Amino acid sequence: MHFFDLDHTLYNEQTEVDQEVADAMHQLRTNNVLPVISTGRNLFEIPTTMKKTGIDTVVSANGSYVVFEGNPVYKAVLSKEIVKKFVAFAESTNEATTVMNSEDARINFVNDIVESNYHFINSRKPPLHVTDFINHNEIIMMLINTKGPDEKYINQFNDTLTFFRNTPYSMDIVAKGSSKKRGIQELIKNTDLGGIPTYGFGDGNNDIPMLDYVDHPVVMGNGLDQVKKYAEFITTKNSDHGIVNGLKHYNLL
Repeated sequence: MHFFDLDHTLYNEQTEVDQEVADAMHQLRTNNVLPVISTGRNLFEIPTTMKKTGIDTVVSANGSYVVFEGNPVYKAVLSKEIVKKFVAFAESTNEATTVMNSEDARINFVNDIVESNYHFINSRKPPLHVTDFINHNEIIMMLINTKGPDEKYINQFNDTLTFFRNTPYSMDIVAKGSSKKRGIQELIKNTDLGGIPTYGFGDGNNDIPMLDYVDHPVVMGNGLDQVKKYAEFITTKNSDHGIVNGLKHYNLL
């Protein structure tokens, strides 16, 4: 099984899948290898990616929502009480929270940091009306639009939430103990995929649990320095054939 992060890994710098990468994903399936997207993004954000790559097994929302061949097999739902407390706390510091599940997202207000964050991740800003969305939907993940300091949130909610700083403008927030590693473990436990060698490709902080868990961790040449410490192999940059070169290193293409 091959687990691929998206941003700055499977994606190019325009948040798109290059054709050679899409072709590589299809070739893996032809070679009887299962490619899996392992991302901080939620399912509603990536239908085009799934279609182009032919990948229908996804560890999404930093391991909090997992689908196998298009069917949900695991989810870690956040407590509505905790979500409301977090949104209120962030609002008291004039910082906006995005709440998400596999189907949609909402944000409570928009400011300059929000604009910068959604431009950075190349995604549309969600609609407003967070409270109504929380009341009527499961919440799988949150995103706090902030430049920091991170500790004001981590110290306040460390007992109930896990935080991943993935951009200069935001942190991903999931249930305590959730991670790409946990999502992969749940995928393997809830399917007939045990005993298969595992490979992971990533670049950022939220990839560290995955890279520390798989048999063969691969870090992109553009990965963060602290992430490269977990690599068995460092491939070239995502913009310089990094996925293809990494797969070729292991004679998988």
